[in-house]
Amino acid sequence: MKFTAEQIAGILDGEVVGNPNAEVYKLSKIEEGTEGALTFLSNPKYTNFIYTTKASITIVNNTFIPEDTLTTTLIKVEDAYGAFTKLLEFYDQAKGNKTGIEQPSVISENVKYGENLYLGSFSYIGANVTIGNNVKIYPNCFIGDNSIIGDNVSIFAGAKIYSETEIGNNCDIYSGVIIGSDGFGFAPNADGTFTKIPQIGNVIIEDNVDIGSCTTIDRATMGSTIIRKGVKLDNQIQIGHNVEIGENTVIAAQSGVAGSTKIGKNCMIGGQVGIGGHLKIGNNVGIQGQSGVSKNLKDGEMVKGTPAFNISDYNKASVHFKNLSKIVAELEKLKKIINTKE
Repeated sequence: MKFTAEQIAGILDGEVVGNPNAEVYKLSKIEEGTEGALTFLSNPKYTNFIYTTKASITIVNNTFIPEDTLTTTLIKVEDAYGAFTKLLEFYDQAKGNKTGIEQPSVISENVKYGENLYLGSFSYIGANVTIGNNVKIYPNCFIGDNSIIGDNVSIFAGAKIYSETEIGNNCDIYSGVIIGSDGFGFAPNADGTFTKIPQIGNVIIEDNVDIGSCTTIDRATMGSTIIRKGVKLDNQIQIGHNVEIGENTVIAAQSGVAGSTKIGKNCMIGGQVGIGGHLKIGNNVGIQGQSGVSKNLKDGEMVKGTPAFNISDYNKASVHFKNLSKIVAELEKLKKIINTKE
């Protein structure tokens, strides 16, 4: 996909200084720019690179005045950083603007789908599935029976959506995600073996949710595992059965939430956090990376450590952790003094 300076200036409402027919087909950093690349300059400390960059087009602020010869064509805009971000969004949309049904693929009985569906090859759509408008299902995906997918959803290559799953509008489901696999439910027997408990619930994902690669969300034993509006899940996260995650909560990679725990709104949970089962995490809670949470947390709490406790107390205690050997040595000296006096 190639764009000229004139076309890009039209998108950004900018002014071309140089060759309006200069073409680009890739993006780069200004210091790594090569012919055919588009870059930008917004941070003054990178200004010297504009005189050496080989990028064909560079987006700059209106206030930029060159002090030496340039080989790159300029596009002047009010805010170079914001304009480049807008262009990235435009490029991403254009790149993903696929439609049509590739073969081989399978669409089962009674499937309903809206306008502009893209279904990649080797994908399977189960019976009685409902799919909205502008949905993109990339190659090697599986959509189980009776699932519902809203408008403007992208399901990237290799994702697996088990039966009865409900996905809202404007969601991105990345490669390797598994939604709706069985929860970890087993009943112990007297002889030490385990009997599997049927998992007959489903998963509900509301609007504007992002689910990172290789994250798994288990279906409920009964009822629903629920991911509320605006939730952002990073890669490689495990969400157990009957968990509920409140609106606009974000969770970083390699974290795990055990079954039946309820997490509130607007929480920020760091990477490699473990949250135990059947807990209640309040709204606006912050959990630092690698923490282990084993008790309920109230609204607004900030915790750290394993087991996690108040972050301020943790930071104070960590000072003493570092000096523990010195503290022990001082105690030994005091014991000797006391023993001598006695």
